[in-house]
Amino acid sequence: MLVLVFFGLLVVAGSFIIFSKAVTEIDTDDYYVERSGGSGGKIAVVDLDYTILSSADIVRQFKKFGKDESIKAIVLRVNTPGGGVAASQEMYEIVKRTRDAGKPVIVSMGSIAASGGYYVSCGSSYIVSNPGTLTGSIGVIISLMNFRNLAEKIGIEDYTIKSGDLKDAGNPLRKMNTKDSLYFQEIIDNSFQQFFEVVATERKIDREKLKDIATGRVFTGLQAKDLGLVDELGTFEDAIRIAADRVGIEGEPTIVREKRRKGFFTVLLEGLTRSQFDDIKQEIKEEYIDAPLLQYKFVK
Repeated sequence: MLVLVFFGLLVVAGSFIIFSKAVTEIDTDDYYVERSGGSGGKIAVVDLDYTILSSADIVRQFKKFGKDESIKAIVLRVNTPGGGVAASQEMYEIVKRTRDAGKPVIVSMGSIAASGGYYVSCGSSYIVSNPGTLTGSIGVIISLMNFRNLAEKIGIEDYTIKSGDLKDAGNPLRKMNTKDSLYFQEIIDNSFQQFFEVVATERKIDREKLKDIATGRVFTGLQAKDLGLVDELGTFEDAIRIAADRVGIEGEPTIVREKRRKGFFTVLLEGLTRSQFDDIKQEIKEEYIDAPLLQYKFVK
């Protein structure tokens, strides 16, 4: 009997260890480098193709490729509506630092490179946009929802104890007052001014002219070129060519791109039905993307 109990404990312990290892794979999936193209000098391609919530992945790749002396230039492929203010700023800083350290960074804009995506692009050496790219959207937004009327209808009362008038500003269960509105507007204005100064400095656009541009609207790549927001109209291949020319690569360059191996839970999620996967995506969207976050983001 004792032998059976002991064996059972071993099975449970072993299962726990396997499960723990599987869980940690969510954050420890490793990376590998994929090479393509010709046999010339190396150009790294970094993809910014998601709503900006965190800067960690882009910062990590730029640090890695920035230190690698065999990588002669970096092409940043931007295809994002933007996102969080702080994350966009951190990405801009690492792009700018890489550029200032002497390694050219060429931005290639995809379908959309708006707001935070444009902010990040401003740290590069050169910006290439497709004529039909949507870019610009220089501005800041915060979306706050209010459920006060609904809460009253279903009998929910809110009791908030706070240390100051603005501690619960944005509380969805009470009406926003003038002081709350002015408070949020001050934050928005300050964040916008930071964006404005980066564009004016990096793109060398007269500030009076920029006031007419930085209204939150998007522009096509063709319009952006005329306004001085981008340097050249072209494709991803053009951006690769420009990067190669800048560093003197002869012939077709070797393209280096980082890929991520799929961990246990990535594979597990891919095995779910479409309905289950859509439910998970919706939960993520509600929890993170639609959260009341101060954003440099183009709202479609």
